[in-house]
Amino acid sequence: MSEYSVFIQYDPVDEIFVVSIPELPGCMAHGETKEKALKEIETAKELWIETALEDGQTIPEPSLFNSMMV
Repeated sequence: MSEYSVFIQYDPVDEIFVVSIPELPGCMAHGETKEKALKEIETAKELWIETALEDGQTIPEPSLFNSMMV
């Protein structure tokens, strides 16, 4: 399966790590540790793709994250 970029940040209010995949709208997961959050996003990604295929949607290709230094 293709590798997607992940965005991870810490939520100090809930004391969890939140992870999302930018190419897959709404695909998010969380965990008490980075490791748990990253494990959960793998499951969320698989379910996101499975559901999209069942609904006849096109699966976005992974894209490179391009950043500009200012």
